[in-house]
Amino acid sequence: MKFEIERKFLVKANWPKPKIGLECVQGYICGDAERIVRIRTMGSKGWLTIKSIKTHITRIEYEYEIPFDEAQELLNSLCVKPLIQKTRFTIVSSGQDWEIDVFHGENNGLIVAEVELESEDESIQIPDWIGEEVTEDSRYFNASLSQKPFVSWKK
Repeated sequence: MKFEIERKFLVKANWPKPKIGLECVQGYICGDAERIVRIRTMGSKGWLTIKSIKTHITRIEYEYEIPFDEAQELLNSLCVKPLIQKTRFTIVSSGQDWEIDVFHGENNGLIVAEVELESEDESIQIPDWIGEEVTEDSRYFNASLSQKPFVSWKK
């Protein structure tokens, strides 16, 4: 069984934005609170991902590369709209890879950082450009953002 252990944070305005990121589009065939089936294109590759919740920061995850044109077809025909559109950047800080997602479209204005861990109790050094932790706030799950986009949240 494969696992994904990650923590999620909001990003402050002073983050060190790299010059190059990967364009990402993802959609959900199933995106409820317990399980997701996701289609994603990132750069020129396509992916099918199946996840379910194990604990508050651990997910059971299976991910398979699929042909890019098939991923696009699935995004356009089977996935719930709106699709998630974002640019993903990677920043290494204190030996850990931080993935920064800058959202576009219906989720414009949202910037979220994720760090993947080897274990739930692994310690992390939080860079000064990282803000509030939102790991357990389901509104920030990508599947939730596809159902209730950031631009629709009441400020």
